[in-house]
Amino acid sequence: MEVSLKEISKIVTGNTPSKKNKNYWNSEDICFIKPDVIGSGIDSITTSNEYISNFASSKARIVDRNTILITCIGNIGRIGIVSDKKVAFNQQINAIIPNYKINIRYLAYVLLFSQPRLNALANSAVVPIVNKTQLGNFKIKINPNVESQGKIVSILDKIAKIIKNQTKEIKRLDELIKARFVEMFGDPIINNKNIKKQKLGDICLLKAGDFTPSKKISPVKTSIDKYPCFGGNGIRGYVDNYTHQGSYSLIGRQGALCGNVKFATGKFRNTEHAILVSPNIEINSRWLFELLNLEKLNRFRSGAAQPGLAVKTLNEIIVPVADLNSQNEYANFVQQVDKSKVAVQKSLDETQKLFNSLMQKYFG
Repeated sequence: MEVSLKEISKIVTGNTPSKKNKNYWNSEDICFIKPDVIGSGIDSITTSNEYISNFASSKARIVDRNTILITCIGNIGRIGIVSDKKVAFNQQINAIIPNYKINIRYLAYVLLFSQPRLNALANSAVVPIVNKTQLGNFKIKINPNVESQGKIVSILDKIAKIIKNQTKEIKRLDELIKARFVEMFGDPIINNKNIKKQKLGDICLLKAGDFTPSKKISPVKTSIDKYPCFGGNGIRGYVDNYTHQGSYSLIGRQGALCGNVKFATGKFRNTEHAILVSPNIEINSRWLFELLNLEKLNRFRSGAAQPGLAVKTLNEIIVPVADLNSQNEYANFVQQVDKSKVAVQKSLDETQKLFNSLMQKYFG
């Protein structure tokens, strides 16, 4: 059956107790949830990185366990379930408190499936927002049989757990790659291995890409738009022509995530928001990528409202440059680890495909 959320639940918008009153924030009595605590799946919310005191209870929006929290400003539709004890939450989040007999995880999966439609409600705003009224009027399809809901949840939970474990395995392999670098070359920021240092601008040519209009970038890969187009935070989409071929590091130069480093291989294009790092000495490109990653280039950003990284600033950064044989030894290690990553990623892609198919079957 099709119902609106306000027909089956009470919706509460969060708020933030005044930061000026220190008594509200001087003890860790109640978890205070912000969007950064809620992940991309269905998270069980038990802890936070910020807390309020019991003294702030009357000034906060507080909900008990078995409440759904959903982000409604910025990154729309991220979902968490309060599963342990009461929590407070800020104004970027709405709480959905069922007043209808429904499996809470089933409702969470319905909302997860509905993310694209929720985002469509806010697609005209500079900062996407779905307000309380819009959320309350939002219609969803649900199976009214609670027993059937439970069976669906059991199946989806098992597959979601596999996806979570496979994702963790990929992250573990990435951490292994970083750990091996530090073992061989030390922390590049403090250069505790006393490796010979040079200016980044002396060993590499750094240059931002050309302006690329959004209308020229396809969100999906096609037979024509087949070349990845990198922006300031990775692949923005695909285009019909490329500017570079090979293996290069790309540094994001604008926004809160400026300084992030991506590794591009094959044929690709980079926009004006991505700085291409082109070595002008003999250097292993994979080793250079990890070096730049560990340098935490975001610490060199300037500007508050719109943080950015200037090429002239990056050129002056002093970095350790290991001997080429050691670089190649490290790159060979990475190559072996990457083989394991490819196998895990392939399995993850297949599991995700199954999950998406079942979501469509149950809720489409």
